[in-house]
Amino acid sequence: MTPEELFLKYMDHLYRVALFMLFSIQDAEDIVQETYIRLLVKQPKFHDEEHAKAWLIRVCINLCKNQLRFRKRHPQDNIEDLQNPIVSTEVYEVMHSVHFLPEKLRKVMILHAVEGYSVKEISKILKISESAVKKRLQRGRELLRKEVLS
Repeated sequence: MTPEELFLKYMDHLYRVALFMLFSIQDAEDIVQETYIRLLVKQPKFHDEEHAKAWLIRVCINLCKNQLRFRKRHPQDNIEDLQNPIVSTEVYEVMHSVHFLPEKLRKVMILHAVEGYSVKEISKILKISESAVKKRLQRGRELLRKEVLS
């Protein structure tokens, strides 16, 4: 599979991951483009399509983490001012709640709830144990439940 075909196939997945991690349409689009550039420049050799997908998601997550680090060091706008009028209020509230989860929990929640990965797959992508994935999912759900109830 060529890099272009591979990227086009998983572009929507990468965009959703970036959007939930960064909570910004523009930043998510930039991250997806940067992921594609990395794919073209590095031209890694993949064992199979699943390995390629995991590589793309890992690169996307790492770029999102870099962007979040940059935001923390160089604050500009309040995230509350960036509410997207395109999404419904309910979707916005869920995205907002997920966005403010601790990073470790947020990554696992996005991969599981948004992308539909199994615990085993998330374990491989993030290179953590399956029990760590399960615990992070549990903690993330508890924090979201508290947020909804308050």
